[in-house]
Amino acid sequence: MAGRIARDFIDQLLSRVDIVELVDGRVKLKKAGKNYHACCPFHNEKTPSFTVSQDKQFYHCFGCGAHGNAIDFMMEYERLEFPDAIEELAGQAGMEVVREASHEPRRHAPNTTPRPKDGSDDHYSLMQWAARYYQQQLRQHSEKERVIQYLKGRGLDGETVQKFGIGFAPPGWDTLMGQKRGDNRAIHLLTECGMLIEKEGSNRKYDRFRDRLMFPILDRRGRVIAFGGRVLGEGTPKYLNSPETPIFHKSHELYGLYQVRQAHRSPERVLVVEGYMDVVALGQHGIDYAVASLGTSTTADHIQLLMRTAQSEVVCCYDGDRAGRDAAWRALETAMPLLKSGKALKFMFLPDGEDPDSLVQQEGKTAFEARIQAAMPLSDYLFGHLREQADLSSNEGKARFIAEIKPLIEQISDDVLQETLLQRLETELGWGARKHFAQPKRTVGQRPLAQAQRGRGTPVRQAIALLLSEPGLGYGLAPQTAVSKLELKGMPLLRSLLELCRDQHLTTAQLLERFRGEPEYDVLRKLAGTQFEVEHNKGQVFADLLKGFNRQILDQMASALQAKSTLSKDELVQLHQLLKALRAFD
Repeated sequence: MAGRIARDFIDQLLSRVDIVELVDGRVKLKKAGKNYHACCPFHNEKTPSFTVSQDKQFYHCFGCGAHGNAIDFMMEYERLEFPDAIEELAGQAGMEVVREASHEPRRHAPNTTPRPKDGSDDHYSLMQWAARYYQQQLRQHSEKERVIQYLKGRGLDGETVQKFGIGFAPPGWDTLMGQKRGDNRAIHLLTECGMLIEKEGSNRKYDRFRDRLMFPILDRRGRVIAFGGRVLGEGTPKYLNSPETPIFHKSHELYGLYQVRQAHRSPERVLVVEGYMDVVALGQHGIDYAVASLGTSTTADHIQLLMRTAQSEVVCCYDGDRAGRDAAWRALETAMPLLKSGKALKFMFLPDGEDPDSLVQQEGKTAFEARIQAAMPLSDYLFGHLREQADLSSNEGKARFIAEIKPLIEQISDDVLQETLLQRLETELGWGARKHFAQPKRTVGQRPLAQAQRGRGTPVRQAIALLLSEPGLGYGLAPQTAVSKLELKGMPLLRSLLELCRDQHLTTAQLLERFRGEPEYDVLRKLAGTQFEVEHNKGQVFADLLKGFNRQILDQMASALQAKSTLSKDELVQLHQLLKALRAFD
């Protein structure tokens, strides 16, 4: 089994990848002095507080506190695990990931994990193989004409079928399994991936998907992780989905999201529909920003992923019947704690008996997009739905209305959005409804930006922040006696940083990476985002801090000698030297 990703390789990778180019490919940056600014991709805001430093190879948001190097950005933005983020960056840089032979832990090595013991690499390979097999069957199986006629009847052309990788699972109990007969490991992994079902009480297995149109589900890296299978003609269930597996968690994934991101680097809008065929049919008609939840209600993970993907708005599309309205309300309740001003969540209800697939086939792209444009803002849906449940002409009805809406509004963490809804509540009820809501408490994280930029803290904390900001301050620096002897909070960490910087040129990104997985990592990442009022004179400030530490250790040593009742001749000489050295600081 391969070992940890090599420390030297990570250094090389971070020196090869330019974080400005990396971020700018996903979030449009604007030059502002030495650094680059943008609205933060990790929370909704109108005034840019997201800063990327080319010198440090580091990003920091003064609004939400997000910060890190290129690896952190890929992990956060693309929702990748550490090894996957390394693989992705290495691929972009044209580098082959280098791993160590040993798994022995060492100081400042990143807390990376070796290749998963569950064989997930093999899971992905087999799922890709299965997708190719189903696509091949669509072209070559003896019943291919029946399937092709079905696709044509649904209005799909060959280009769309190819774009979404649609295939055909032939009839029969073991057509897929038969391709791997004799390969026990492959059979085992296909079972883990939900492609085969083990008959209860026996070791016999059979194909999960039989005589179905197959829709491969891709993760954000374009890897096949699951399938949805639609029955051809009549039959139940109409749609059969992959179960939860080591590589597929339906509450975290959205069908079609990979294709949306391939079509649009930063889509202004994302449309959420209910089915695979809806996404595919909309894509065929040029509405290439639709995704579908995978046989489950819209989850908090889905909402966060959608809000992060869409630049302006997320529109949730539902059937106009009771089931569709109920599903919409559940989505609203899930979304309330995650809402931010600056990005809209809207609701769109279709005529009875219609779905996006049938409707776009009937009326075309222009008319369907007009429906999307007219989607109901969340506030309208929220107040309209609750208004149906309560009679606002009576005080009792108003009390019920407030009782229903109060816990929803109080979940909103965004002050601007919460205030907007409270103002509307007073307008609608007209009787001082606000008094029923507690005034929001400002948290430490909401302190003014200017205060957050001052880099306050102990001298040790300031020295660490300066060294992180400019690791070259420690290059070639002689060992500091005070740093090695002073017993102050944070001093061991400063000592470790100086040791790392002394013999090599490191960027902020590379220095931070040495501490990934260590207890100090989160603190260091926060300190790396410190802005200094003395950007032009960091070297002098750092030297003054080290001088202060040296004075402090000399003072401690002199005080210890002076506290003795009697001193030896050698101690008297030492005290004299210490006092002389202390006077030199004055």
